[in-house]
Amino acid sequence: MPENALVILRYGPYECNGTVEHRTFRLQGLHAALRARGHQCVLEETPEWNTVELLVNGLIVFKCKIKQLEFGGDGELDPLCKEAVTSVENAF
Repeated sequence: MPENALVILRYGPYECNGTVEHRTFRLQGLHAALRARGHQCVLEETPEWNTVELLVNGLIVFKCKIKQLEFGGDGELDPLCKEAVTSVENAF
């Protein structure tokens, strides 16, 4: 994938402290890792619970559960963030 790809980051609500809401705290590392590699990210809410999807050119190139991502941070130490960035860069 060329640098500066437009990546749509879809995320669903998840339960925390008894409430279900769309939260971006667990997406911070993934968002930072993608931006560090020169990609543009657009956050998009989805009604599907506990889901994160990365779309490039309209295709889902990576999917995981939002609670598998580390809370906060820059994504450097999160192996799932590294896997997601690799998936984006290997997209055609």
